[in-house]
Amino acid sequence: MKETLKVLNSMLKAGVLQRYAIGGAVAAIYYLEPIDTVDLDIFVQLEMSGSELSILAPIYEHLSPLGYKARGEFVEIEGMPVQFLPVFNPLTEEAVAKARAIKYARVTTFIMRPEHLVAIMLDTGRAKDYLRIAMFLEQRAVNLRSLKPVLRRHGLDGKWKANEYRFKR
Repeated sequence: MKETLKVLNSMLKAGVLQRYAIGGAVAAIYYLEPIDTVDLDIFVQLEMSGSELSILAPIYEHLSPLGYKARGEFVEIEGMPVQFLPVFNPLTEEAVAKARAIKYARVTTFIMRPEHLVAIMLDTGRAKDYLRIAMFLEQRAVNLRSLKPVLRRHGLDGKWKANEYRFKR
């Protein structure tokens, strides 16, 4: 993963990405006990030019000449399948903007904060997301005082209340 992160950071320096943050299961692993995952979800802030359908084109145009090929929704970068997800709403935009800088194997990278991960999982609402939210709460990996304002700002406090029973064990 170290080499994959170096490539992502080079994309920042080259201006291909404005910002990025690791989300999904790999981000959850940073805060929780290990869980199974096969890919790296990278939420990206990109300069909008042209149609929304081609928003990821600059990423592929940058990576392809370097030998990194798309396989379905992933790009294999240094042996790791990476899925690039453009920020798609104010919540994911805030999550990328407020991502914390960390070091992984001496490489600086950016990872979503636990309150944003939980809010995104709640918003997505899949069964596995609810299970992960329960894990965040059970392992005290998210601070409820930090989470509640995020939920309020993004209109998710009602959905939290409606599903809170799922997170209690």
